[in-house]
Amino acid sequence: MLATLQLKFQTAAPEVDETPLANESALQTSQRLSQIKAQAVAEQYPDALIIGSDQVALLNDQQLGKPMTHDNAVRQLRAMRGNRVIFYTAVSLLNARTADMQTALVTTQVDFRQVSDDEIERYLLKEQPYHCAGSAKSEGLGIALIQRIQGDDPNALIGLPLIKLVDMLKKQGVSIL
Repeated sequence: MLATLQLKFQTAAPEVDETPLANESALQTSQRLSQIKAQAVAEQYPDALIIGSDQVALLNDQQLGKPMTHDNAVRQLRAMRGNRVIFYTAVSLLNARTADMQTALVTTQVDFRQVSDDEIERYLLKEQPYHCAGSAKSEGLGIALIQRIQGDDPNALIGLPLIKLVDMLKKQGVSIL
């Protein structure tokens, strides 16, 4: 997704525990994790602008993280069918040189179709979205599970709010155009 902005970049996978803290809201979890993901690689890239992002899905006041297994994904999708799920996608931009951190949050409401257990099973076998919050990839076959999407940035649901990121980069002196 970052390649869309036509900037040079490197990727790094931070080792971060993504477990929500006690009494932490989904919004707070996504913001905290986006920040600590950026901070986790700052030592390796001391002169870089570092982007961290995280997404948490919320269904009926219950956080849905990455399912990690097929059985967990089945449970998530069964619970989500016919319901509205709120996705909180946070992006943080850390200037490792100055320690300046910007964080923004984009909220996306997703209404899921009423799908059968067989449809859920076929979807999971084809796409295997086990590392995706809420078990559904809107940028792939998961779009067939979705009835409606409402939000300010379609990229946020995929995992990186590019509209907010462009604003953050501009504040750091990086012009996209």
